[in-house]
Amino acid sequence: MPAPSRLLFHAVVAAAFALMLAPVVMVMVISVFRQEIVSFPPPGLTLDWYVNAWDRQEFARGFVSSLQVALMATLIGVPTGTAAAYAIARGWLPGKGAVNTLLLSPLAVPGVVAGTALYMFYLRAEFWIDADITATLHGLVAAHVLLTIPWTVRLVSASLAQLDRSAEEAAANLGARPFTVFRRVTLPMMRPGIVAACLFSFIQSFENLELSLLLVGPGRTTLPVAMLSYLEFRIDPTLAAVATVQILLVGGLMLLTDRFVKLSRVV
Repeated sequence: MPAPSRLLFHAVVAAAFALMLAPVVMVMVISVFRQEIVSFPPPGLTLDWYVNAWDRQEFARGFVSSLQVALMATLIGVPTGTAAAYAIARGWLPGKGAVNTLLLSPLAVPGVVAGTALYMFYLRAEFWIDADITATLHGLVAAHVLLTIPWTVRLVSASLAQLDRSAEEAAANLGARPFTVFRRVTLPMMRPGIVAACLFSFIQSFENLELSLLLVGPGRTTLPVAMLSYLEFRIDPTLAAVATVQILLVGGLMLLTDRFVKLSRVV
């Protein structure tokens, strides 16, 4: 590639990255503005908004609830999605293309629509089984599992599509049983996809707002819902401080995961 063309290409790529990262950087910058009403240039910088966020109990409770729901949804959804992806990729299921489309369909449904549909379904189910589902922990976790399964199916299927089956065939030719081949050969090779599925499933559940908004109950609200509730009464950089902590948490998880499992191989 000629030097001018290469320089133009790098400039376009840099501009694209700058455009994507600009909102993130702006949120982090606003979190240290001294004044409540954001204006440029700021009269000074402070970390008081982080202290304010730490002192507010709704953010602490929301963080704990989001962490709890995200972990439980990931622990349930990733094994389920992994089994489904393996069955679709290696099994002889009739109509597995339709099953794959069905499992991936939650990714195409807007979160508000999905949350409304689940809320109405929970109300009808409560009438049938005479038990509380709406505004409960297990109801919220079940809803978030619907977020984790599509991401798991998508990422694990991509990982399986890249595997070289010669190692599995060699193990089978040497007398290994099918389950042994899966446990000793296939499953270790699927690790990048499974780890990536755990990471993205956790992030999708932890930061979800639309699906959780109609399903949380009194005393158990997630962090994004707590941030939205705070925004109804106050407009100050406290939310930017909370968002910055979220950004650093998610970024740290992605860097740590990529350190041991190269996400570029799967994503």
